[in-house]
Amino acid sequence: MTDLDIPGAAEGTAPDAAVTRLAATVARLRAQIQHAQAGAEGRALIEMAKGIMVERLRCGPAQAARQLESLAERAGVTSLELAVDLINQAADDTLSAVIDEFPLRTGTSEEPSTASRLRTAESAVLATGDPQRVAQSILDHALVPLGASAVAIWSVGADSSLSLVGFAGIDRHEAERWRYVPPGVATPARQALMRREAQWIEDLRAAGLPSIGDHAGGRVAIPAGTGGKLTGVLEMCWPTPLAPQPPRVRRQLEALAELCAHTLESGPSAVGEPDRPDVADLVRLTDSLFDPALVLLPHLGADGALADFRIHHVNSCFVDPVGRARGAVSGALLLEAYPLATIEGRLFERIEHVFATGETYRADRVVLTELVDQVPLTVSAALSVSRHGDCVLVLWRVEDETARLAALLQHAQRLGRVGGFEEDTATGRITWSTQLYDLHGLGPAANPVPLEQLPDHVHGDDAESVRRLVRTLVRYHRPASAAFRLIRPGGDTRHIRIVAEPVLDHDGNLLALRGAYQDISAQHWTEVALSATQDRLAHTEQHAAEQSRLARQLQQAIMPDKQPSIEAFGLHIAVRYRPAEQSHMVGGDWYDAIVLPSKQILVSVGDITGHGIKAATGMVVLRNALRGLATTGAGPGQMLTWLNLVTHHLTEDLYATAVCGLYDPQTRVLRWARAGHLPPVLVRDGVATSLPELRGMLLGAVAEMTYEEAELQLDSDDILLLYTDGLIERRDLPLDDCVERLLTQAARFTGALDDLVDHVLQDSDANTDDDTCVVGIQVGHGTGASTTR
Repeated sequence: MTDLDIPGAAEGTAPDAAVTRLAATVARLRAQIQHAQAGAEGRALIEMAKGIMVERLRCGPAQAARQLESLAERAGVTSLELAVDLINQAADDTLSAVIDEFPLRTGTSEEPSTASRLRTAESAVLATGDPQRVAQSILDHALVPLGASAVAIWSVGADSSLSLVGFAGIDRHEAERWRYVPPGVATPARQALMRREAQWIEDLRAAGLPSIGDHAGGRVAIPAGTGGKLTGVLEMCWPTPLAPQPPRVRRQLEALAELCAHTLESGPSAVGEPDRPDVADLVRLTDSLFDPALVLLPHLGADGALADFRIHHVNSCFVDPVGRARGAVSGALLLEAYPLATIEGRLFERIEHVFATGETYRADRVVLTELVDQVPLTVSAALSVSRHGDCVLVLWRVEDETARLAALLQHAQRLGRVGGFEEDTATGRITWSTQLYDLHGLGPAANPVPLEQLPDHVHGDDAESVRRLVRTLVRYHRPASAAFRLIRPGGDTRHIRIVAEPVLDHDGNLLALRGAYQDISAQHWTEVALSATQDRLAHTEQHAAEQSRLARQLQQAIMPDKQPSIEAFGLHIAVRYRPAEQSHMVGGDWYDAIVLPSKQILVSVGDITGHGIKAATGMVVLRNALRGLATTGAGPGQMLTWLNLVTHHLTEDLYATAVCGLYDPQTRVLRWARAGHLPPVLVRDGVATSLPELRGMLLGAVAEMTYEEAELQLDSDDILLLYTDGLIERRDLPLDDCVERLLTQAARFTGALDDLVDHVLQDSDANTDDDTCVVGIQVGHGTGASTTR
């Protein structure tokens, strides 16, 4: 069955076929146009090469064409590639320097060389002023071989805004959305403009910057401009994250940005950009301003780069920071007229940035330095810099030093609650500052209070001291001061201090009295509060000292610094205790070594958190509780379980670490357990090791807790050290390093047990200023097993 046999097929398929044929025709015509454009761009390069041969070989155009074809055939390259090679050798431009890094191919592949692609793109740029065609040519000839998928050409407006003037590889609806980017919107192109350097972004999505096109993959944004002025930004897009590129590719893309600068300079203004003002119009504008103003024009060096700015015009209101006449400044180069200001005040750097980017700069106060008679003079000025076409307008207003100092003085008087006065004794005229009216509680239109009437306005107990002040000033002509309580019209009181001096003529006659009042009410009440606080502090310190003394006495009564060695059942025990150096740091460290009714020996060491009387009393509670629990015949693990219940339920906010052991003289077996404490150290045959870290949380943390128990078979001359962290702990070292140092000390020592305990205590380099307990146990000679379990 054919389509004609299906009802309605003619109506449904015939239009679709027509549309398909029409689309194919459009695609074919578009391909022909693109091929014609590429051919025209290639022919332009060949014609340029033929012109070079005509000039150098002194031949006609036909001979140059035949010679070009013959040389290309001998070299095994296309005529276009040979033409590009001739152009590169004759040209002296940035593009030639970039192409020199890419040798011409000598193979027969039809893929164009890098040099051909770049010169073809250049030909398209120079042949048209249309940024749209320029963007398409750059993408097709130069960027697609590098893996790029899209390109956008941005034009910089006078207000540093960005306008999209050309694009390729980007959906037209997306381009319409990004037709204009106002100032302040952070995009890759904006960053390249503001930083004035290329921005290489590996992944746009990870960078978090909005931009045109697909918001994924790599981006490169390169500012474009000449003579120090940026006219646009070339932004290139990659569909995948962009890997680091070699220097030659970076320079190739920078050369493409320079080509775009040519189109942006010669083409029409960007969308939304106003017509560039004429220099004469800007000069007339500055002459109508009441603020000092300069008009600067860029001064280019021999290489075409921006070297300086020339002061084209200075208006009549301009004030030079060092007092020079306007004629001495107008026409000079900026770096010559203000060398120090451009360096120390970063003046040139700011103006250069404004000229390059169009971003206006304003500052209320800029410190500038210039030389006056070889002496540096520092002045402050308000500064505004803006770009207008190819000119830069600088508004420069030097601060009025007198007005500024007067304002500073007024603020100082307000902050210090100080008011000044002066009384003319001949005319009786009294001058008060504004602050003095506020201090007296009077309105601005009220009559000032003369010094002679001041005793009538103060507290009765202070009136005589004020009268003495007046007599010293008027009768003895000497400066005087006084403090008193001023009674204001509203009945409230202010504590005032007055300082005054007489003004005398050459004959010693009194002309005037002048001085200042200061409201010291806040200071007075602060002193009263401070005095009360000091009294409370003294009481608190006395109470704390008493608490510390009691804690120290309690501690020393239970645990003296050094006890005689204990000899029991062939076991030698030595104990040492060292309190903290600071008396108020009385801690809760404890040790114990006793013989139980069962003939077993209990050894224990513990450390209670905190300091003071609470820690000392807590130490007594836990130490005695452990002694009582030991008489039950329970093992170390069970004793710590019960001691944890005592700590958790029968004490308030008390936490402790502990290690305890039961030594059986008959079997020489030590059963031991730990509750968050450092394990004991075993010294055997000149080797020191730490016992295993058995499971067990510190005492008092939780109500229900079990503690792991282990056994250690001791041999003759074995030494066991139990200690608290105050022996080894340092603030600047990990705890494992501190333990390792103790092991080294114990292994190297060869003396008696008492000497060993004294040695590790005296040689300790701990710096936490904490209490320290050390218990040393040495097994006497005799028979016994030598295994460790």
